Amino acid sequence: MNEARLYIKLDEQRVRCALCAHRCQIKPGDRGICQVRENRDGILYSLVYGKAISAAVDPIEKKPLFHFKPGSNAFSVATAGCNFKCSFCQNADISQMPRDRNRIEGNELFPELVVRGALAQHCASIAYTYTEPTVFYEYAYDISVLAREKGIANVWVSNGYMTPEVLNTLTDSAPLLDAANIDLKAFQNSFYQQQCGARLQPVLDTLLQLKKRNVWLEVTTLIIPRLNDSEEELQELAHFIAHELGKDTPWHVSRFHPMYRLQDHERTPIETLHRAYQIGKAEGLDFVYVGNLAGDEGEHTRCPTCHNIIIRRTGYTIRQYHLQEGRCGFCNTVIPGVGL
Repeated sequence: MNEARLYIKLDEQRVRCALCAHRCQIKPGDRGICQVRENRDGILYSLVYGKAISAAVDPIEKKPLFHFKPGSNAFSVATAGCNFKCSFCQNADISQMPRDRNRIEGNELFPELVVRGALAQHCASIAYTYTEPTVFYEYAYDISVLAREKGIANVWVSNGYMTPEVLNTLTDSAPLLDAANIDLKAFQNSFYQQQCGARLQPVLDTLLQLKKRNVWLEVTTLIIPRLNDSEEELQELAHFIAHELGKDTPWHVSRFHPMYRLQDHERTPIETLHRAYQIGKAEGLDFVYVGNLAGDEGEHTRCPTCHNIIIRRTGYTIRQYHLQEGRCGFCNTVIPGVGL
């Protein structure tokens, strides 16, 4: 248990956390919405520092990041807890553990051991993923500093609900964050309120700031039948990405499988994913990908100029690679990304 960072002490031993857009005001003896930050006598503590609930080596494509060091491995680490309460959470057993089971599990794995593990496994990056890295910010930050010293990149897979204060520490004078995949779960505030216990605008703000700060950015939308799959909403979402973040921003449209509190909900029809793909293209996006559907044509990277397949994938595995120093191997078009 370590004292938290980025919080403000108030009167009567209350504190206000400044990690995420909830900005929880926490009384002594209480925890924030994430359930992993606790006020003890006017001092806010992280209950998950160095307590990894998961640590594994993944292909970077699993994050998913398709334009960031393709074909490399990421050392993935997570703790229990999340600042969202998504009814459809794909990792609810660990993200919602403190809330649903009133437990915080994990194995002691301090920052230097994470970096040592990444080096031993020849990982090009460390990914803060599976749950929400914002709620284990102190742990992620300390790992990131050590990783940077060893030449290892840092990647966040996040719901995008962090505050500007967090972004400042990760991207200002000594940048620590190299890439991020942000879930843009829907384009309606009502969805965020009803399904996640959050708001849309802070996520949009984070996306804009990451792009402005030159962090390599990719966006994922889990498409859920009857909740966020209308043509109008998908058009609005794709329009935002193309016109506010840039047409070179990859958009991953992923298939929903019934999980957590939506176990009786139907999975996403394949034709819905293909429709979303076409909507993204029609809105001007150069790179749209179909996720959670191994073997689909939407997994491949195509050159936006000549339309040839320049990275052919099956699931997370690269089968063919036609890029030379970041350029299309067929027509020499520059393909945006890092380490292509």
